[in-house]
Amino acid sequence: MRVLAVRHHAEDDPGFIGAAFAARGAALTSHLFPKAGPLPAPDSFDHVIVLGATASVNDSGPESSWISSELAWLRAADTAGVPVLGVCFGAQALSVAHGGSVTLASRPEVGWSRIDSVDEELIPAGPWLQFHHDQCLPPPTAQVLARSEVCVQAFSIGRHLAVQFHPEVDGAQLKAWLNAGAREEAAQAGQDPDRLLADTITREPGARGRAAQIVATAIRLATARPAATIIGPRPAPQDSRLVRPRSTRIPAS
Repeated sequence: MRVLAVRHHAEDDPGFIGAAFAARGAALTSHLFPKAGPLPAPDSFDHVIVLGATASVNDSGPESSWISSELAWLRAADTAGVPVLGVCFGAQALSVAHGGSVTLASRPEVGWSRIDSVDEELIPAGPWLQFHHDQCLPPPTAQVLARSEVCVQAFSIGRHLAVQFHPEVDGAQLKAWLNAGAREEAAQAGQDPDRLLADTITREPGARGRAAQIVATAIRLATARPAATIIGPRPAPQDSRLVRPRSTRIPAS
């Protein structure tokens, strides 16, 4: 299996997500976009990971022209039948690329928190590391898999999986983020950056296992029959409740 990880900053890394794909025999390639140039043809890969970004998918102007290029590339990946696992900004980009939208969340989510999951075998309740200000309003074609008090935390669109939280991050990566400017952002959100880092390091064993579950779900979605029902009907955008199906029909990996 050939897997492409799209990174947007030098300090970003597929981390636990990349390791989980590698444990399944995947050959992982990373591409720093847009700094390293245009994204490669999506049909050169069997699966794509799109990581986070400090930018909002709604940003505009010359410095943000890469965002529209990435959205077009995600649509091309969908046309080519290449499944995408979107993380944070990657989730927001998937939402917009498929007809949904992204807005400012009612409040930032920064730090470790648990979420309300439709099925914890698909999306564990966590705790997950959150680090975002925007929220996804997924398109009608999406199936919501998890929520928090603030926003949608996970959803699928066909063979694609999107998660708002950061299953990939270990202590080393969070330290790189903090050193690159996220320390002030964390403090503004009410977090002690040093305590957050220590907590992240302590949580690494559990986070590694939960990331592997996310990858298992991504692969199961990618190999599901097109007509398969992933979960029950998606809740209306204004409804904060989750619809819990009687059964989940994702083929076993």
